[in-house]
Amino acid sequence: MSISLSSLILLPVWISMAQIQQGGPDEKEKTTALKDLLSRIDLDELMKKDEPPLDFPDTLEGFEYAFNEKGQLRHIKTGEPFVFNYQEDLHRWNQKRYEALGEIITKYVYELLEKDCNLKKISIPVDATESEPKSFIFMSEDALTNPQKLMVLIHGSGVVRAGQWARRLIINEDLDSGTQIPFIKRAMDEGYGVIVLNPNENYIEVEKPKIHVQSSSESSDEPAEKRERKDKVSKETKKRRDFYEKYRNPQREKEMMQLYIRENGSPEEHAVYVWDHFIAQSAAENVFFVAHSYGGLAFVELMIQREADVKSKVTAVALTDSVHNVWHQEAGKTIREWMRENCCNWVSSSEPLDTSVESMLPDCPRVSAACSTEM
Repeated sequence: MSISLSSLILLPVWISMAQIQQGGPDEKEKTTALKDLLSRIDLDELMKKDEPPLDFPDTLEGFEYAFNEKGQLRHIKTGEPFVFNYQEDLHRWNQKRYEALGEIITKYVYELLEKDCNLKKISIPVDATESEPKSFIFMSEDALTNPQKLMVLIHGSGVVRAGQWARRLIINEDLDSGTQIPFIKRAMDEGYGVIVLNPNENYIEVEKPKIHVQSSSESSDEPAEKRERKDKVSKETKKRRDFYEKYRNPQREKEMMQLYIRENGSPEEHAVYVWDHFIAQSAAENVFFVAHSYGGLAFVELMIQREADVKSKVTAVALTDSVHNVWHQEAGKTIREWMRENCCNWVSSSEPLDTSVESMLPDCPRVSAACSTEM
């Protein structure tokens, strides 16, 4: 059994609490004081003292993992699946490690979309300047020129990016379960053009600039000797504060700020932007959507904003566990009627595949996916 530093620090406090609680009414004041002390202790900050550095590899090989011929993530040396609890009792550190691996897998899937699926990476906004934040989507060579069929894929919310349904499934199951690659390959085999949206890539993160606060001595008319003395005291104070901060929070992460991507600052904006600049410009007579979870909500929002255009171009929509809500999104009667005829929502259910599932909303039919559609 391992005992963390934070546990050792708090142990005397807990013992004191236990002893006081065994006493009579006279001890209530001491109990209140100790509870106040405990409330002031930031356990998250305290537990960081026990953490190894948040310094993780930036390649799969660095993590000693690789995808095998079945598309399963396995340890290079042991052949074992991914282990989340790499460090016992350090959930935050393990989570950061998992997130670092997830970022590598995102880039890996991007590579597969280009090399395995022969998709092109297209930067957006299409008229972006060199210095402004940008995102991107993926398209097949014939996405805009295929005269017959176009397939559009939209994933759900969270950490997933273009080409993924669920990071968890990629890591714990396999690439076929967690990525859109099987959908893309089958669509292309059957003669569809393909566009893969990237609705969660809404901003870039940059480190917050450090703001220089002008000291009062810099702009005062005080004698030089007095200013120097004040500056020396100020520097010493800052040095002590920095030392304390380093001790208090040794794993302090950089303060970041978000720079949003023009006209793509949300999944809903992104769907409308890609429609206007790509899908609406495509030659395909029949456009088909596959949208998971929040992707379904983004599609309904697209319908609300571009109803006539969507109706004239979209043939059918396959939703999986869509979280859209026609009431909250204020979808009109004509949209609800169109959805009943042209959309179907496959939902998590133990019922046989395609069995009708009751819905409280008057929009599209809901049927069983015969399993969990968690992606």
